[in-house]
Amino acid sequence: MPTGTTRTALLRMIHTQADALDRIAGQDISAAAERLATARRVLLVGTGTSQHAAELGAHLLEQAGLDARWHSGAHAARWAAAPREGDALLVITHTAETAYASRARSAALARGLPVVSITGQDRGWPEAVPTVAPEESETYTVSYTSALGVLARLAHHLGGPEGSPDQLRRTAAAVRTVCADPALDAIPFPARSLALIGCGPWGVTAREGALKIREAARMLAEGFESDRFLHGAAVPLTAADGLLVLQPDADADGLTEALARAAAHESVPVTTLDAGADAAALPPVLAQIPLTVRLQLLAERFAVQRHQDPDVAIVGAWAESALWERGRP
Repeated sequence: MPTGTTRTALLRMIHTQADALDRIAGQDISAAAERLATARRVLLVGTGTSQHAAELGAHLLEQAGLDARWHSGAHAARWAAAPREGDALLVITHTAETAYASRARSAALARGLPVVSITGQDRGWPEAVPTVAPEESETYTVSYTSALGVLARLAHHLGGPEGSPDQLRRTAAAVRTVCADPALDAIPFPARSLALIGCGPWGVTAREGALKIREAARMLAEGFESDRFLHGAAVPLTAADGLLVLQPDADADGLTEALARAAAHESVPVTTLDAGADAAALPPVLAQIPLTVRLQLLAERFAVQRHQDPDVAIVGAWAESALWERGRP
């Protein structure tokens, strides 16, 4: 069980992220990018944390002029229309063992469609762009941010404005600043639950941050895009909860800041969190990386406060192998 003086595997992994991004900045991704370049559509598939990467990846590829769409692994494998001639599949899975993502990949390969995968190192998928060694903690961190780095590099190679090697190195520098001084002391530990909100890409980061907090600290946390939060999700919040507002000045409509004021009026404790001064000049998706790292560090802090082990997130009946095998090809 972690204590205030014990360094968790989660914390070690968090602190490897800047180096991983620097390495990806110099990685040759041209062959993978060319497999996507002539696609009529690019379908991005991921599960859990990797789904969040797929969402942001679709945004990056759209900026590069591609028709890019994301699906959860289960939706892609079971419910979505089958990929058509001219489509390419981009699969994100750190382990290369995620059931439904693997199933979607197998189906695309069987149809002879171009496939690009983003996986951890040495996972045995010949079409994969490898990122990092296996995570040491079940609360995944560096595999997510490194996948975002690869997605940004792919998009930039295809003509997008985000993801140049220089931008990725500046992102790594912003991550180092966050790790050196996460500045999280102002965020109170809620009595009941924590809601996280943000607009656009920051809404994806809100959901990813909430997932890390749930996994690491075993507490109730939920993330929302700001407009989704307004439309019913805010209803049960009271003074026993907390609202963490991500980069409200990114919201050109002012909705995120207005929601923060409404929450405060309803006696919900409100805290604002941004990516830090070093990230201010980063483009929107890359700016999510240092902000995500701050939320990872918050998850680790809450885990320590609650005397939870953030490195063993899936236990009991939730860890039964039969659950995790369902949906495999």
